Amino acid sequence: MTGKKRNSKVQPGNFMGPPTKVADSAYLSGSDPEIAGDGTDVIKSDGYLEPHRQYFGQRFAHFKRWVRDIELSEGGIDKFSRGYEDFGLHVTPQGVRYREWAPGAKEASLVGDFNSWDVNANKMTRNEFGVWECVVPNVNGKVAIPHGSHIKVSFVTGSGERVYRLPAWSTHVTQDLSKSPIYDSVFYNPPNKYKVKNTQRVVPPADLRIYEAHVGISSPEPRVATYKEFTRDVLPIICDLGYNCVQLMAVMEHAYYASFGYQVTSFFAPSSRYGSPDDLRELIDTAHGMGIVVFLDVVHSHACNNVEDGLNQFDGTDHCYFHEGGMGRHELWNSRLFNYGSHEVMRFLLSNLRYWVEEFGFDGFRFDGVTSMMYKHHGIAYGFSGDYNEYFTGNTDEDAIAYLMLANYMCHKLYPGFVTIAEDVSGMPTLCRAVPEGGVGFDYRLTMSIPDMWIKMLKEQKDEDWNMGHIAHQLTNRRYQERAITYCESHDQALVGDKTLAFWLMDKEMYTNMSDLTELTPVVERGMALHKMIRLVTMGLGGEGYLNFEGNEFGHPEWLDFPREGNGSSFHYARRQFNLIKDEMLRYKYLYRFDRAMHHLENQFHWLSSQDQWVTLKHEGDKVLAFERGHLLWVFNFHPTNSYTDYRIGCRWAGKYVPVLSTDDKEFLGQGRVDHSVEHFSTPLEWNGRPNYIQAYLPARTATVFKVVE
Repeated sequence: MTGKKRNSKVQPGNFMGPPTKVADSAYLSGSDPEIAGDGTDVIKSDGYLEPHRQYFGQRFAHFKRWVRDIELSEGGIDKFSRGYEDFGLHVTPQGVRYREWAPGAKEASLVGDFNSWDVNANKMTRNEFGVWECVVPNVNGKVAIPHGSHIKVSFVTGSGERVYRLPAWSTHVTQDLSKSPIYDSVFYNPPNKYKVKNTQRVVPPADLRIYEAHVGISSPEPRVATYKEFTRDVLPIICDLGYNCVQLMAVMEHAYYASFGYQVTSFFAPSSRYGSPDDLRELIDTAHGMGIVVFLDVVHSHACNNVEDGLNQFDGTDHCYFHEGGMGRHELWNSRLFNYGSHEVMRFLLSNLRYWVEEFGFDGFRFDGVTSMMYKHHGIAYGFSGDYNEYFTGNTDEDAIAYLMLANYMCHKLYPGFVTIAEDVSGMPTLCRAVPEGGVGFDYRLTMSIPDMWIKMLKEQKDEDWNMGHIAHQLTNRRYQERAITYCESHDQALVGDKTLAFWLMDKEMYTNMSDLTELTPVVERGMALHKMIRLVTMGLGGEGYLNFEGNEFGHPEWLDFPREGNGSSFHYARRQFNLIKDEMLRYKYLYRFDRAMHHLENQFHWLSSQDQWVTLKHEGDKVLAFERGHLLWVFNFHPTNSYTDYRIGCRWAGKYVPVLSTDDKEFLGQGRVDHSVEHFSTPLEWNGRPNYIQAYLPARTATVFKVVE
């Protein structure tokens, strides 16, 4: 706890040097036997890492110094990461206690509605570590600060200037745009807090099918939707489709709505534009009751540049939570960069993770901007070729990597089965290897090159020029023993300035020819067929988990653009038109049905967690791609015009093969050319390098999945 004196040998914010007069490796490892090694086990399965053995040893030693220092000064990472129970405002039997770390301030006071904003009414005292504290005594047995009161902390800076800031650990902040764009911190202490019904912690399944969603845009109406509306209207859709995970974006409070949630101002406050913190609790609790786990999009890669309602210049200095000078600023994002080598910054960030788990029940995290965190150049104007020297020879920010290792170590240690996902474009080796082995500790990385592949092909090539080998290579190009979440398109491809797959495929005809009352044009027929095939092959071959951004499953007809100065502050494109799937006269329902069928099939055969993936055929002339996974045989005929009768496909298993899913089924707006009643018996003759083969009808621009009855 902050009130306790740290071990005198431990200097806050300075852990890069060697351990203090201690050389015993057992001491460095702390009390956890899981991290008693030297961090080089990752080399055993990747010989190309051998030249970097010293690097991995040093990186792991750095991580273990943090574990040791946290144990010595704080009593362990469990207590250390509960800073949200100590900092900020808390109701106690004596009154409301407030604590804040602001080492650059000379004076501090808690002010607000409750004391008429009098800077002399509730002055704070400072300890030797720059932590300020005060207690606002109860009045006649009642909490001195009423629920809903507006509050701020007032500092006198080193230069003598009086400034006002929102408490860094604020759990509720609100914005009244009719008065000001600046957020206010609100004391949140409701008399009837939401009571969680599903109290048992949910462990995410091995086969993750993730529905990436933004609460604010989750309504057909041009406005900001709410947590309660998402709970009522969208969760049932996610459940019906068969997704087992919803990943929520833009939950951490951000002053500018158009930042998509990536310019965080208050890290402990759920965005109030969607409702109250209890409304978010209800959303997550309801999802758990449906068997759906909930992940949070965590933004610890940077922070908003705002001063009045953010962390920038919090105590009047240029640093505090951030590096000072140019090192503390991101050139492209116009934001501040955390000082991951600081003891109190580490407490703040690790406690932030614990807070979202303990207070709201999140089951996993998707870490945004991991590439920017891990490298001193932040990935700006840097092209990664895959050469291991790009990762381990001075480019990396070791403090940031130590933080990520600690974050993953903590989440997995305290919450067995918890899931962490990294957004990384660099391909950092060992990113998704366990921390005790010497890895960074993530469970999955996003396959960010796959949506780029699809967009590039749709933009630059005709169907008949698509290369089956290239598609198969891109979908299977994953690091050994490191799992990946695959996707065709995420929120990035939905943003204005880009186009969704549906738009690339069908463009303006989506506005004129998506009704069953109109003729099925060649453009729409091709677009609907390829939309299904691209999704199916990506989910089938591309990773160990699958992600879809809301609305894209049914071919949402418009891009995403938040209200901003450039569009007249319009909400027209900041919405998802779920009403389209309810209109039986429109063709969006066919894509919705196919997405649902695809997910329910995965729920039956669990290919995402299977270990038997094998690409059987890549025929460039015929444009046929076939592979085995999850005890299923997948066959794709991407040729735009050629259908094949009795096409021979090599297969592993002997037995009877029957179709279980076809993109050509009429319920998905196909032509119904694949007869599900036809049985295909294997012949014991080597073909395509497999011990057996079957012969099947492959209609043009169609995919069929077969199950085998041995």
